[in-house]
Amino acid sequence: MNKKRQFFPRQVVEAGGNRWDWALLPIVLAIFVLMAYGSQQMARPYELGQTLPMTLDPWYLPYYVLRTTLRMFIALGASVIFSCVFAALTTKYRVAEKVMVPMLDILQSIPILGFLSITVTAFIALFPGNLLGVECAAIFAIFTSQAWNMAFSAYQGFRSVPPELSEAAQVFQLSGWQRFWRLEMPFAMPGLLWNMMMSMSGGWFFVVASEAIVVSNQTIKLPGMGSYIALAIEQSNLQAIGWAIFAMLIAVLAYDQLFFRPLLAWADKFRFEETGSDTAQTSWLLTWLRRTDRTQQIVEWFGHQLSRSIAVFRLSHDGTSIRARRDQPSLVPQRVWDAVIAAVVFYALWSLVHFIRTEVGWGEVGHVVVLGVYTMIRVVVLLALAAVIWVPVGIWIGMNPRWASRTQAVAQFLAAFPANLVFPVAVIIIVRYHLNPDIWLSPLMILGTQWYLLFNVIAGASTIPTELRHAAKNFGLTGWLKWRRYLLPAIFPSFVTGAITASGGSWNAAIVAEIVSWGPTTLKAHGIGSYIGEMTAAGDFPRIALGIGIMCIFVMGFNHFVWRRLYTMAESRLHF
Repeated sequence: MNKKRQFFPRQVVEAGGNRWDWALLPIVLAIFVLMAYGSQQMARPYELGQTLPMTLDPWYLPYYVLRTTLRMFIALGASVIFSCVFAALTTKYRVAEKVMVPMLDILQSIPILGFLSITVTAFIALFPGNLLGVECAAIFAIFTSQAWNMAFSAYQGFRSVPPELSEAAQVFQLSGWQRFWRLEMPFAMPGLLWNMMMSMSGGWFFVVASEAIVVSNQTIKLPGMGSYIALAIEQSNLQAIGWAIFAMLIAVLAYDQLFFRPLLAWADKFRFEETGSDTAQTSWLLTWLRRTDRTQQIVEWFGHQLSRSIAVFRLSHDGTSIRARRDQPSLVPQRVWDAVIAAVVFYALWSLVHFIRTEVGWGEVGHVVVLGVYTMIRVVVLLALAAVIWVPVGIWIGMNPRWASRTQAVAQFLAAFPANLVFPVAVIIIVRYHLNPDIWLSPLMILGTQWYLLFNVIAGASTIPTELRHAAKNFGLTGWLKWRRYLLPAIFPSFVTGAITASGGSWNAAIVAEIVSWGPTTLKAHGIGSYIGEMTAAGDFPRIALGIGIMCIFVMGFNHFVWRRLYTMAESRLHF
């Protein structure tokens, strides 16, 4: 059987079933409330927004593209380090796994604008009088749009190491450091690199919110593509929008060819398969580098240094030593840890109730819950429509490997395409034909997230065993019977994985899609996304924290009661 990797980890779904999710949620929300109070105390007028020169001259676009790409690669590097540390801790220490996995599931449900609105004042106060604080805030916002998916991918890779490889590592007496570099990291590398590519594309989706920061009725714009797009929208300049699309296309193609394609082709050697792969990645740059003697010498030098470090951190005893025997774990530390978390949870619940009574009121809570229901209806309807469109397309592409390789770069660009560039067309059409914004702004929520669904369906279809395809053909399955008995069960686990990722992205995209502007015209749809956006612009930190908290509850409830159950059904009934 060909053991190909899933594009997105199923732990994204499985983490939602952890019993600590709902226990840790009050703690995270209480922390956000405290951060909101701190941000409100630190908030003060800043003059940075008026001193940063921005122009729509296309000659400045290369400079803006380089600034934005540099921020995204810094955030990507931090995300890689975070993902590796997270995966190493959670797979080696049960106590860390019980807390960190559900904590990450909560954090990925918090919108990027929520992190930005509460942390930007702290970063600016940390570096007063210069742009370093704002740069750190922008990079941190991009980091939150990239890190969670990569962390779950690394966690899934470390957890799914085949038993025969783990047994070999024990036979060779590998230490923890050696196991990390020799086994776990190489095995997780193909999936991690693919998620790096998708996370990089996802970062472009929120680049406007990251670089054109609007908080406390103040606008702070950093030189970059996000600020360029925001200024073009503000001035209703369609020509500048066109130049932005062209520059972004060049940037995506450049780092795809110069960075991701070589890495994906190089990481293909780490793919664990019992049969040869006919869909291996190729890269002209990697081929050229492998033919260069100087490059080979540099690579060999780094490999030698890494080998020396692996040799240093080796086990000081062999497998027959008494120190190699594992002690029976004591239940006392686990019970103490559970008691500590329970006490913190009760204190966090009391703090949240006190916050609601004194700062926002229960009536405001009910209002935000209703807005959350509106957004939830949009997400469900849009996901259903996206599934109807992209499931057949994804199955067709996945079962034709030649088309899968050709459409990868196209889908990467579409996933990176910021929805803000579609705002002018949406606003003009809605205003001209007097359409209802509550309905016609909704498609903007899923523009950048539907591709996760498509790529996961492609992954599921491409891993259908060859013998199963021949069996379906020999039995003469056609029409609805073929879909019901063969195709849908084969791709259902991958579909659920893509759907949960697209769902979480749609909730985040609601913040920029439910309230859009084009020049002096602003359209707003009723929903929790527009509520958080308005409160962020007004600098109302208690209501920002309230909106983020309610959105977290909706997203986690949807994960637990819908996606978790669907994935359990996929594991027990709809799979091959």
